Amino acid sequence: MDGLHRHRSLYKGTTPPWKETYRKRCVDRLKNSRSRLLERYRQTAESPRGGGAFIVQEVMEEEWRVLQAEDRGLPPLWGAQGLGQMCNVMYDELAVLEEIQQELLSQELSIIDEFERNLQFEQQYISSVVEGMEEEEMQIICPICHMNNLKVSSHFISCICGLHISTTHQNITADVLQSLLESRVAEHMEDCLQNPVFSVTSNTDTSANLLISCKVCDYLSIVL
Repeated sequence: MDGLHRHRSLYKGTTPPWKETYRKRCVDRLKNSRSRLLERYRQTAESPRGGGAFIVQEVMEEEWRVLQAEDRGLPPLWGAQGLGQMCNVMYDELAVLEEIQQELLSQELSIIDEFERNLQFEQQYISSVVEGMEEEEMQIICPICHMNNLKVSSHFISCICGLHISTTHQNITADVLQSLLESRVAEHMEDCLQNPVFSVTSNTDTSANLLISCKVCDYLSIVL
C-alpha cells in the first residue's frame, strides 16, 4: 500500500508523465495493426458489435504491459468492466486513459471508413469492368482510359485510346482478362486502402505489359 500511496501522491493533480509516450505508442501500434483491424472488421461485418471497438482494447493492453515493464508502479489497466473499473487508479490518470481510448476509437473508425470507401470503389470498378453482354461477348471497360470498351482477340487486346498489348499464345479471352483485372484489384485491397492505377509498359523486346501499381504502398503487379 505504501508504494500505491506514493504513486498516487506523485501524480495527483498533474498529467501523468507516461501520457504522451503511451498515447504515441498506442497510436503507432493501431496504425501498424491495420491488417488485423480490417480482418476483425470483416469477420464481424455480418454481426456487428453495435459500435464497440474492434482492437482498441487489445492495443491499449499490449502497450500498457510494455509501459508496466518500464514502470512497475503502474497498476493493471482493465477491471472487470473496463477503464471505469480500473483498480487503484487516480481520477486524473483515468481521465487520461479515457482520452487516449477515445482518440484510438476515432482513429479506428477512420481506418474502417476509409476501407469502406475504397471497398466501394473496388466494387464500382469491378461493376464497370463488365459493361454488358453483346451477342454473348463480354464487354470490358479499358482500365487506362475508363471510357471505351476493350477489343479482345486471340492475338491482342486494344483500345482506341492507344492501348495495344499482344496476347499471342496466351489464350486470353474476355473472361480471363476480367478475372485477371478483378484478382489484381482485390489483391491490392487486402493490404492498402488507396486506389491503384493501371499503366502500360514496354519490355526490351518491344512487347507491352499491362501493370497495376500504387504509389502509396509500392504495390506493383503485371496483369498480363
